[in-house]
Amino acid sequence: MVGVYFSGTGNLRYVIEVFLRSFEAKAFSIENDNVIEEIKKHEHIVFSYPVQYSTVPKILRDFIIENKSLWSNKKVFIIATMGLFSGDGAGSLWRLLKKYGAEIIGGLHVKMPDSIADEKALKRSKEKNGLLVRSAKKKIEKAAMDMKAGNPPKEGIGLFYQMAGLFGQRLYFGHNTKQYRKQIKIDTQKCIGCRKCEKLCPMHNLELIDGKVKQKGKCTMCYRCVNYCPQEAITILGKEVVEQSVIEKYL
Repeated sequence: MVGVYFSGTGNLRYVIEVFLRSFEAKAFSIENDNVIEEIKKHEHIVFSYPVQYSTVPKILRDFIIENKSLWSNKKVFIIATMGLFSGDGAGSLWRLLKKYGAEIIGGLHVKMPDSIADEKALKRSKEKNGLLVRSAKKKIEKAAMDMKAGNPPKEGIGLFYQMAGLFGQRLYFGHNTKQYRKQIKIDTQKCIGCRKCEKLCPMHNLELIDGKVKQKGKCTMCYRCVNYCPQEAITILGKEVVEQSVIEKYL
């Protein structure tokens, strides 16, 4: 067994590492140079990813499609995280992988601190987020035990979940994940040119040129740059950073 994940602020790395402890298995980010070779070696794959509008982020969708030959006859368990509502988060990735011959053995939905740092309505207190992470840890550990016992959970998979995801979010907002976002907002008065966003961006979307951050129109809305910018100079959906959320704050 091997874990494969995409994470913007560390939530997914934490979630999949907790799950895999019971199996003494390792996890690899889709950004890792060795991830393809690791997938080839293993029949059982655990996928972990952050739901966006009840569907799969563009960066992960592209990874699945670009490596479509890898998924035939793989047995996959999917862990989807969300801040508020997922619908069929696990099911969205399941349907994509199924196209390429994967067998889905189960799914799990886990609430974690929301990484969308520039929307006040989505923010919780540090104490509530800490409680959320502790509750998530218990749920993940139980799911791992159930899977070892041959009874993996199947959250997010099935017609009911699919309808909940479709009418809850995907029908209205799912188009946001069809293409990469062309523009993020950078406050040039706050930016100090530290290059942290440039180094962290999984899409290599940002580049510091002549003291200014230039964009290439390939933002996947992972919110990594927003949450790690030391000056809180970057926003995507909102107008200002309300609270930066990275997993280390809540452990």
